[in-house]
Amino acid sequence: MPSPNAIVRTFQSGSLLAQHAPAALVDPARSFVAKRVARWAPERTVMLKRHIRRVVGDGADEAMIDALAEQAFDSYARYWIDSARLQGATPAEVDVGFTVEGFEHIEDAFSRGVGPILALPHLGGWEWAGRWLTCRPGYEVTVVVEAIEPPELFAWMADYRKSFGMNVVPLGPKVAGEIIAALKANHVVCLLSDRDLVGGGVPVDFFGEPTTLPGGPATVAFRTGAAIIPVGVYQQPGRHHAICRPPLPTNREGKLRSDVARVTQALAHELEWLISQAPEQWHLLQPNWPSDHEFLASEAAAS
Repeated sequence: MPSPNAIVRTFQSGSLLAQHAPAALVDPARSFVAKRVARWAPERTVMLKRHIRRVVGDGADEAMIDALAEQAFDSYARYWIDSARLQGATPAEVDVGFTVEGFEHIEDAFSRGVGPILALPHLGGWEWAGRWLTCRPGYEVTVVVEAIEPPELFAWMADYRKSFGMNVVPLGPKVAGEIIAALKANHVVCLLSDRDLVGGGVPVDFFGEPTTLPGGPATVAFRTGAAIIPVGVYQQPGRHHAICRPPLPTNREGKLRSDVARVTQALAHELEWLISQAPEQWHLLQPNWPSDHEFLASEAAAS
């Protein structure tokens, strides 16, 4: 297994290559790598296809699912390349490469003095949206990120995002307090919300099947008065495009637990809509429903 320093150097080299190599070379390489990753990671390919089928429905044939899965791996490779290119991009270049509809929802929430929560799925090029926001006068952006191994790679990626002007908060025991502090300082807080990473999430119906999603966005919104704005960021030829949905209703109706469950379910339905606009850009490669784990266990028992 490569050493932590070797892994970091690999990412650094890939980042430099993506920043400086011409698109005529990078794009074919991206497709080549995406196809190889799909072959080298059969379990992730299986999960990706299961998730895509949930979005498009059981009526889709296998050829369609296979084609969408191949596009999803290519989209994921583009996400990494575009993120690497961000470091060398000027604010003007970032602005030219980004369009947004519904930005008034963020502006309205920001004007109240408590930063909004942008609840996003692992879709398209969400990193580009955070970078674009840091270029807007007066906006501070805080992102919550999953800790990854080795720690040296996580530190390098955190520093990389900080170089864009983002405030980086690692997912962990202190994350709620740091999010609340950021919102009270009127930061825009970005939360990837389509996967229950730490467990103990809120039961929801998500694409017609029970699972759990993180209850953090709803809980923090009730504690701070922050608006929850569902956002999807989509890759388009030569640019990215964001759709900001209207804020979720977060009025109190009963006990906190039931209110959090209600708002989290509403968020799940918004995420469904955002993902359904481009299921081939949904980069969810891990088990996300109880039936996914049951499927993998049955496949392992049968092999």
